[in-house]
Amino acid sequence: MGQIEHHDEVQVLIGLDVGKSEYHAVALTRDGTKLYDKPLPNTEAGIIQALNRLPEHGPALVVVHQPATIGTLPVAFAQASGVLIGYLPGLTMRRVADLHPGEAKTDDARDAFIIAETARTMP
Repeated sequence: MGQIEHHDEVQVLIGLDVGKSEYHAVALTRDGTKLYDKPLPNTEAGIIQALNRLPEHGPALVVVHQPATIGTLPVAFAQASGVLIGYLPGLTMRRVADLHPGEAKTDDARDAFIIAETARTMP
């Protein structure tokens, strides 16, 4: 993950695992407290609802590992909401996922957590 401007001001790190029919979001505070861990519908309303409730905890950063194609919608809504955006490259995601227990291919919640945790610990 490249250096993100204002990363030191971010208080909420949101890992978003994107899928064709739904997404999964995990939001962590700087100290690792889990604020949010839920699937989101792949709709404008679902994404905006999640984005609107998390910044009450401070400035947020949304991190995705697929910013093109199926990740375009949440990235656009996050940008429109003034939320910082980060990208975790696929190879980095796979390498970090190998360090965590569980199966990476089928567990959206696990992947979303790994994305958020990586953003929290490896700015």
